[in-house]
Amino acid sequence: MSNITWHCQAFNDLSLIDFHNLVQLRINVFVVEQNCPYPELDDKDPKTFHVFGKQDNKVVAVARLLANGISYDEWSIGRVATHIDFRKQKLGHALMEYCHQQIELLAGKVPIRISAQEYLQQFYEAHGYKKVSEMYLEDDIPHIEMLREIT
Repeated sequence: MSNITWHCQAFNDLSLIDFHNLVQLRINVFVVEQNCPYPELDDKDPKTFHVFGKQDNKVVAVARLLANGISYDEWSIGRVATHIDFRKQKLGHALMEYCHQQIELLAGKVPIRISAQEYLQQFYEAHGYKKVSEMYLEDDIPHIEMLREIT
């Protein structure tokens, strides 16, 4: 994993090819792998910071950082995905750590609220999140809200 380069860019600072590649990864994971047709592109992308990791110029991990007021009253991390070939390398953990570092640079130490797929609860708990809602369906997939308090 040492040859992963991490990036955090506002929408207007992304190159067209980087935006294409990060959306392609999101679609491959959320629409194709999870067999969940939904509108991947939404009005939030232009308002967010896009985090992505590249290896050999290939986007292998993505997330987006949403300032308070976009999805929740708190800052949020969404569209967290890693390329299927990189999941056994624990790349998702490095991605979350980088997201937390970037939010701290952008906003200071602030609480972060996420909508997590329920089966990933333990993954997010390992990063300081606590379940704060009952299960709900989002696009027919069980989700829970989780909150990472200020430490």
